[in-house]
Amino acid sequence: MKKVAVIMGSDSDWPVVKAACAQLKEFGIPYEAHILSAHRTPAQAAEFAKGARENGFGAIICAAGMAAHLAGAFAANTTLPVIGIPMKGGAMDGLDALLATVQMPSGIPVATVALNGAKNAAVLAAQILAVEDADLAAKLDAARIQMAQQIAEKEAKLQAEV
Repeated sequence: MKKVAVIMGSDSDWPVVKAACAQLKEFGIPYEAHILSAHRTPAQAAEFAKGARENGFGAIICAAGMAAHLAGAFAANTTLPVIGIPMKGGAMDGLDALLATVQMPSGIPVATVALNGAKNAAVLAAQILAVEDADLAAKLDAARIQMAQQIAEKEAKLQAEV
């Protein structure tokens, strides 16, 4: 199975990003987590992105706030799927990060999840890898069934109260 790279621009992103790692672990997807900065360590970030495919990665998740150039910097240096997690915070409470992550130039896409949407970033990475992995696809199907069962239980509880 291909690995997923989980990249943070700063260790301050870890409290949110660890949810992506937990979700990947739950699906049995190998991953690596790293702190690399588009602005403070641009050469190292570019080197990691350029070598990601050869190093066994199938998707890259990048979390960054404010200027949020990390996902774009990775997407510029690889043709692997890059998933951006715009982080809340700063003067615009994450709107700047969302716009910086989602507004990429033609030909250099970044899939973007919600502000602080680490779990969905991991699920999307799993869905990408599951295109060629039937076992992982079955795990995703089982997770959907479990979510539906949880909602049905909540609905039954609500109806018992009303």
